[in-house]
Amino acid sequence: MKVIAIGRNYAAHVKELNNPLPSSPVIFMKPDTAVLKDNKPFYIPDFSSDIHYELEVVLKVCKEGKHIAEKFAANYFDEVGLGIDFTARDIQTIHKEKGLPWELAKSFDNSAAISRFIPKDQIADLNNLEFELKINNETRQLGNTKNILFSFEKIIAFVSQYITLKKGDLIFTGTPEGVGQVHQGDKLEAWLADEQFLNFDIK
Repeated sequence: MKVIAIGRNYAAHVKELNNPLPSSPVIFMKPDTAVLKDNKPFYIPDFSSDIHYELEVVLKVCKEGKHIAEKFAANYFDEVGLGIDFTARDIQTIHKEKGLPWELAKSFDNSAAISRFIPKDQIADLNNLEFELKINNETRQLGNTKNILFSFEKIIAFVSQYITLKKGDLIFTGTPEGVGQVHQGDKLEAWLADEQFLNFDIK
């Protein structure tokens, strides 16, 4: 199982980080050791003093595929959930300035918190799907998939031209605006279409 993540897929988030709008999906990956399941607590690592949360809709790949045509891409995921892409923003900033890869900022252990998944046919409209993150009962991120720059189908088609997708792979589809730092003692709760999917603590 691998985690494929999409950066800069919501225009307002691109703007808040002063990044240019991408002309094609921005891809990075996390290893399976990054996955944090079952609402277990997230422990702030000692190598960073600026860990940020990024709430994202996550797709679960249901069968192997490569060179997938966009018109068939919807057949390659069958479940949807939520995830938080934890980012060591201080490390990422240094690496961006030097033109280096983001892995140390994005791929560390437990940096991909994931929720349970539900069949996508239980969702009325995947292209108009609201999701929300609260920290200490205060809304920090409120997103809607209607605002993504690259659709789920376009992401799958694009990625599969380079990387074979396999059953069980997870695709983080990008975060809306409102990202920020987490601190010890924070409680993170996230909702997908008014149903709670995440509820865990920062330690």
